[in-house]
Amino acid sequence: MLYDRVGGMDFFVRLVEEFYSGVVTDEVLWPLYPDQTDLDGAKHRLTLFLAQYWGGPTTYMEERGHPKLRMRHMPFHVGPLERDRWLVHMAKAVEQSIDDDAIRAELMAYFVPAAEHLRNDTGLPISSRKP
Repeated sequence: MLYDRVGGMDFFVRLVEEFYSGVVTDEVLWPLYPDQTDLDGAKHRLTLFLAQYWGGPTTYMEERGHPKLRMRHMPFHVGPLERDRWLVHMAKAVEQSIDDDAIRAELMAYFVPAAEHLRNDTGLPISSRKP
């Protein structure tokens, strides 16, 4: 289980802290956070979700129910630019948080398609989109 291989919850706390250190300075992503004075809730939710996804405790499910990631992100514009900026910060966080290249690859093999899945805007003009 990856959760155990990376050292448990402490790893996910570090990963999320590193990720958000990039987000707060990002002119594309930062405006998507409605309460910019308090990221504790966002950090808590992401940490618990990632820990649970990778085999840790089911605290996220107990607190929030099914993740429903796409639905939970629908209120926010997530197009190609937002996806790419999110991946830049997550890739940097992964790089900073663990030295093992195999684990880095395993994490990114999840994060890349997950970021694409959360897109709710194709980036195409409305007139070019298929019905």
